[in-house]
Amino acid sequence: MRSFSVNLHDKMCSLCKKSSSTISAKLGVCKQCILTDFNEAMKIVDVNRLKFRKLYNLPVLKPNSKAGVSCGDCVNNCMLAEGEFGFCNLVTNINGRKVRIAGDNIKGGFFSFYYDPLPSNCVAGPFCPGCTSSGYPKYSYAKGPEIGWNNLSVFYQSCTYDCLFCQNYQYRKGVHLTSLSMPDVLIKALKQNTSCIYFFGGDPSSQIRHSIAVGKLALEKAKKEKRILRVCWETNGSARPSLMKQAAGIALKSGGSIKIDFKAYDDCLVKALCGSSNKFTIRNIRNIGSMTRKRPETPLLVVSTLLVPGYIEKDQIEKIAKFLMEINPSIPYSLLAFYPAFVIDDLPTTSRKHAEECFAIAKEVGLENVWIGNKHLLR
Repeated sequence: MRSFSVNLHDKMCSLCKKSSSTISAKLGVCKQCILTDFNEAMKIVDVNRLKFRKLYNLPVLKPNSKAGVSCGDCVNNCMLAEGEFGFCNLVTNINGRKVRIAGDNIKGGFFSFYYDPLPSNCVAGPFCPGCTSSGYPKYSYAKGPEIGWNNLSVFYQSCTYDCLFCQNYQYRKGVHLTSLSMPDVLIKALKQNTSCIYFFGGDPSSQIRHSIAVGKLALEKAKKEKRILRVCWETNGSARPSLMKQAAGIALKSGGSIKIDFKAYDDCLVKALCGSSNKFTIRNIRNIGSMTRKRPETPLLVVSTLLVPGYIEKDQIEKIAKFLMEINPSIPYSLLAFYPAFVIDDLPTTSRKHAEECFAIAKEVGLENVWIGNKHLLR
């Protein structure tokens, strides 16, 4: 782990002039100013964000042409003028028609994949049939961890968000450099000891149609071969709710899960830190949460939040926990440790005190299954 030192003179909010070790100079503003003076705060944040969008040749702004073509596959709902590309860089307008460059079962997808031995370090691992006795014997081959088995981990090389603390930002360098691959490529890649498919990235939201096509083929294969083949998603939850319902249906039938990264409850914080709204994330958690009682033996929905020092603290965790309580108190909730990465590399790693306080408030609200992930990172 890198050592962390800070010059408080450089760690100053550009609006209120407050100095603190938990203010990111790379973001430019403190949490309080984002919450209380959002429009002015975003003027500062956007200047910093656009520099990095340009660095990776990504569209710097979400297209919003009134006369443009609507995409609608995610919360950004890009309105594309002729020749413009969507925020994810995978959709464009050609001759007045929306054209998807990648991310469905027609053009194929931009992704890489590898085999991850079970039990894995997946965020949903503490409740996963492949890592525990959850769902055995209907959804798991072993009473306990599926030692000797693997999951097919599919990394989609695109995203609907622009998280300035992205811990997988390297994918941006390779977008459009890999070949397009059709859904059946992943079905052919399944081995005899592969018991689940796991979509992440980047984020599968930007190529949700492709992942759904893979999931449907996986269900067909599992039924034909009478085998267990779980299908799981790890996502920011920004895909159109009707598409996320399809994904959730596949996960439900297969014994898989939908793991949604709930960045923050207050939308202004999500927009500042991640460049997009959490409006669809909230809707998708509510929708999928309503399905969780259909399969109580192993969780369908898992929610996580990254504890970003100075920005994602007890107040956000309490609001998220109360929201989840209204849906189903048994929904697993994982609190993840932050470490300096990508643009926001000037904040300290999450402290043990920070994590334990957030854990305590989530339990106090009433959630039954709360845990702290990445404990080895805590300081």
